[in-house]
Amino acid sequence: MPDMSFMLLLIGLIAIVNPLGALPIFLSMSDKNDPETDMRTINRATVAVALILLIAAVTGKSLLHFFGITIDAFRVGGGLLILLMGISMLHGKQSHVQHCPNEADAVEAKEDISVVPLAIPLMAGPGSISLVILDANKIHSWQGDMLLALAITIVAFIAWLVLWIAEKMQDKLGVIGLNIATRIMGLILAAIGVQFITDGAKELLPGLA
Repeated sequence: MPDMSFMLLLIGLIAIVNPLGALPIFLSMSDKNDPETDMRTINRATVAVALILLIAAVTGKSLLHFFGITIDAFRVGGGLLILLMGISMLHGKQSHVQHCPNEADAVEAKEDISVVPLAIPLMAGPGSISLVILDANKIHSWQGDMLLALAITIVAFIAWLVLWIAEKMQDKLGVIGLNIATRIMGLILAAIGVQFITDGAKELLPGLA
């Protein structure tokens, strides 16, 4: 995997994990917690994100084979999912693919939000898992596997850092700043989704090429 491909992979993962999108829920649910509890939540959430995405990278192809789903069909389906998430983010909204209203209500009754909903589905949701599986399918060497694992680890660390300085980021960026960042990441995701759909459709429908 060339350096530029690694950077594109990393940027795509950062955009779809979108730790900035998890800030409002994290801040609203942790405003009465002590710093030690908050740090425990952050640590658990980011470890869960890393583990979920690493497991998806390792087992994704086998799962597709088990269910009889071709990688090209998954490219189209995953690309459509990523595109919808990107469009939602372009409108400055949290996609229901990541967090639906019913889940938001359930969060109110939970004390520990680290794994659900903070890690999954907010950061390591269906879109993130789809992207990792599709990226893993492009890799055909152990060096590429190591770079993918490194990218996932870096993204998990960035998520940890963002949550750690959540209050400072909210104060510095404000609602407008967070919305701008979300829209930029949404544009990146929309482009990635379109590319996946195009690549999959070309293989599924050769006459389109």
